[in-house]
Amino acid sequence: MLFVASDVEPADEADFNRWYDKEHVEERVRIPGFLSGARYFSLEGGRKYLGLYRTESLAVFGSPGYRAAFEKQTPWSIANLDRMRQPIRRVCAVRAVTGFGSGSHAVVLPLAVTGDVEALVARAAVAGRQLAEQAGFVQSYLLAPDTTLSTPLPRESTEGRVLQPMLVVETSSANAARTARSAAAAALDADPATGWLLALGWKLSAAELN
Repeated sequence: MLFVASDVEPADEADFNRWYDKEHVEERVRIPGFLSGARYFSLEGGRKYLGLYRTESLAVFGSPGYRAAFEKQTPWSIANLDRMRQPIRRVCAVRAVTGFGSGSHAVVLPLAVTGDVEALVARAAVAGRQLAEQAGFVQSYLLAPDTTLSTPLPRESTEGRVLQPMLVVETSSANAARTARSAAAAALDADPATGWLLALGWKLSAAELN
């Protein structure tokens, strides 16, 4: 999964959103190996805008199609990539998946960096099973950033850049997301105040483009 989050200056938001909605999401989802692209908008915490792009595998991010997307960027893309403020780009393995489907809301909970990723995957799986018992739960998964593939965006600061794993929980309501954020933080020794709460704007699957 490609995880891209950023803020944008208010004066640039209208064009930034038009670009994302009319060009960028479709352009990315058309890359061979991409399965879907979704836009989220922050209600509490984190960056204001988040894009999540599912792919068939991590290998997609080294493919000719993905490289071509960067080599042939449109002027509209170049302008709006430069408008991103405090951007975060992570290419992640998706682990410890529990449940299925897409929720109307999502929680992104940053976790402490660990040298034992498999132990964290196991804990995230246990947490997912516990969360699945709650009303409004749709799906949870752990995002484990790949250090080689998670190259920074042009305006992303590299000073003190930490590639934290993140638990994502998708739910059917904002209240369910808040409950899940608290429960997930308790299960994974995280601070719930650092968890983002987001609403889904829209989602595009590759199957819809065929």
